Amino acid sequence: MAEPDGFRDYVAARQRGLLRAAWLMTGDWHAAEDLVQAALVRVWPRWTRVVEAGDPDAYMRRVLVNVYLSARRRRWRGEYATGTLPDSPSGADEFASVDLRDAVARALSALGRRQRAVVVLRYFNDLSEVQVAAAMGCSVGTVKSQSAKALAKLRVALAPAAISGGPR
Repeated sequence: MAEPDGFRDYVAARQRGLLRAAWLMTGDWHAAEDLVQAALVRVWPRWTRVVEAGDPDAYMRRVLVNVYLSARRRRWRGEYATGTLPDSPSGADEFASVDLRDAVARALSALGRRQRAVVVLRYFNDLSEVQVAAAMGCSVGTVKSQSAKALAKLRVALAPAAISGGPR
């Protein structure tokens, strides 16, 4: 089967964004690479029709979410032990941005699959509620409720006391 026209250019242009979105969903770079690869494998045979339909980015997001959700359903991930985050030193902290990034990654990984997908699509990819609903195959109301629940969990997890390891 010959390579579809424009597929290689699309992948080259969008790969970084797809990888970042997949990483935010999975929390692991290797799993994110596998997720993007699996999504691209599913899109490749249909690429001509996807382009003719007019919005390859929306289709790719939908496939990415579907692959992510179905892969998480199929196998048990096990439990991961987590330690407490270290206390933040007083004064200027050179590693504050790294600590914050780690805290955000941990908080995202604590969310459910659908909530994490909503947060990534809505706030990282900056999609509207209607676009997220279309990408996930659910109603706008579901996107709103999942988003509200996810943001509430993230606020608790990312409160300054939770990040510094202090009392809540």
